[in-house]
Amino acid sequence: MFVLIGWIVALAAVFGVFIAHGGNIAVVLHALPFEMAAIGGAAFGAFIANNQPKVLKATARGLGQCFKGSKYTKARYMELMALLYDILQKARKEGLMAIEKDVEEPHASPLFQKYPTVGNDHHVVEFVTDYLRMMVSGNLNAHEIESLMDSEIETHHHEAHAAVGALQRLAGALPAFGIVAAVLGVVNTMGSVGQPPAVLGGMIGSALVGTFLGILLAYAFAEPLAGLLEQKVDEAGKELQCIKTTLLASMQGYAPQVAVEFGRKVLYSTERPSFAELESHVKGKK
Repeated sequence: MFVLIGWIVALAAVFGVFIAHGGNIAVVLHALPFEMAAIGGAAFGAFIANNQPKVLKATARGLGQCFKGSKYTKARYMELMALLYDILQKARKEGLMAIEKDVEEPHASPLFQKYPTVGNDHHVVEFVTDYLRMMVSGNLNAHEIESLMDSEIETHHHEAHAAVGALQRLAGALPAFGIVAAVLGVVNTMGSVGQPPAVLGGMIGSALVGTFLGILLAYAFAEPLAGLLEQKVDEAGKELQCIKTTLLASMQGYAPQVAVEFGRKVLYSTERPSFAELESHVKGKK
């Protein structure tokens, strides 16, 4: 929603000022379809050539997310920490072997299904169960598991940022494609040098629309989408860091209520529940 609002404001400001200063919008609109076809087609082709299929798919998924609100809300984080609290509390009371079945079959586990928002999220469930499984096995210490967690989070970060990098490269290329379209327009104009000045002026104006359009598409459309997608990627990484911090605190001997407090502190302040909110939520879910 905010993406569309931003684009409308940007276009209204650019074209509104142009018209207010006496600009002939008809010249721009006449050239716009042809310049858009040239710039858009060249940029799309280069985008395909520049990225692996997995990056293209990730970019398509990421663009879809840009037009949706963030799923990483305070309510989601409270569910996540309540889930971790319940798992750690069960392990503390009944022993680590008591959660083995929950870890091996999370989709059949009452603990995970009690919190459907995170309990049905494949990435969250996989990350949690993988490291709980290591904790149950007892073969790795906290430092070794922390190193593994850091490696996995770093890999997730790089994979998720591939789409961001692809959009940033596209934004950087669009002004150049605009220049290409403008040069072709100038070449076309030079081929009609015998025409009256009014005609040549219109042709030169149409050619310059290419440069204008390339810059506008880069900095009003592609670059903002890349920045927004990067913010969403960072939010996803923050959730994994919350899980990591909570599980490591538990491994180091802290009680479940203290371990989830460690995880709570990792969250961004805008989504972080207060201590009282989290405590009330955890108690209410018992």
